[in-house]
Amino acid sequence: MEFSGCGTALVTPFRPDLTIDTDALAELVEWQIASGIDFLVACGTTAETPTLSDREALDVIRLIVSVANGRVPVVAGCTHNATREAIERARNAADIRGVSALLTANPYYNKPTQEGQFQHFQAIAQSVALPVIIYNIPGRSGANCEPATLVRLARACPNIVAVKESSGNLQQITELIHAFHDDLDVASVRVFAGDDNIALAAIAVGAAGLISVASNEIPAEMHEMISAALNDDWARARALHRKWYPLLLANFWETSPGPVKHVLVRMGRIPPVWRLPMVPPSANVAARLDSLIAALELKAAVAH
Repeated sequence: MEFSGCGTALVTPFRPDLTIDTDALAELVEWQIASGIDFLVACGTTAETPTLSDREALDVIRLIVSVANGRVPVVAGCTHNATREAIERARNAADIRGVSALLTANPYYNKPTQEGQFQHFQAIAQSVALPVIIYNIPGRSGANCEPATLVRLARACPNIVAVKESSGNLQQITELIHAFHDDLDVASVRVFAGDDNIALAAIAVGAAGLISVASNEIPAEMHEMISAALNDDWARARALHRKWYPLLLANFWETSPGPVKHVLVRMGRIPPVWRLPMVPPSANVAARLDSLIAALELKAAVAH
């Protein structure tokens, strides 16, 4: 796995009857690719994946892979708090022809120790031949995978090729990047920022790019910003960051993907449907989002 840059953690559109809106999802994928996004992530946090059945998740992955048709890499999410279940999800996703890599997050609710996380991730990585990206998101899972544990995992499992670091802790991200860089056995392992608002800071200390929420709404702009940073065009990267920073923050005014789906609804990209326990943004947040949409002049989708 040698891709870098900006990848989109895609939302999952739903129809009013709560089934997956395959047409809207296919159009989102086409728009993302046409906008220059570097890779796509299916069934991550932003996809409301905990509300999908195992069969639905595989259907989403198959659809995204089919529409992408090899034009960009597709990373498939396969997270569970029970290691056996996570292994089954990983194997099923890996069986889908066209999946480039797997993304698996910390076990949630259990709050395992560092040794527990090591054994969990090791078991998943050893169960498949595909490249594996570890997704560290302690704010959602209640467990933080520390840099020393991640380096140990990379040494133990050659197919662990990257980490999506969503701790929000720039010091920890920096320590992880330095730890990989300084260890010749795992120096090729990449770190991707998992938080839009600190992506430039992470790239400045060596991150390979960003797995983004905001690129659901502004894929071309996020791709350009991350590409500029990776190519040392910091004037351009900072200018784009300053323009879009309010949106990067707004997507988390309430629990994601509530706000980002609201924006996509207003842009005419998806229906206004969430699956419980996710709900639309509150009236106050929705009004603030609408004002921001107008201020940023976010474009509506072209009618087909």
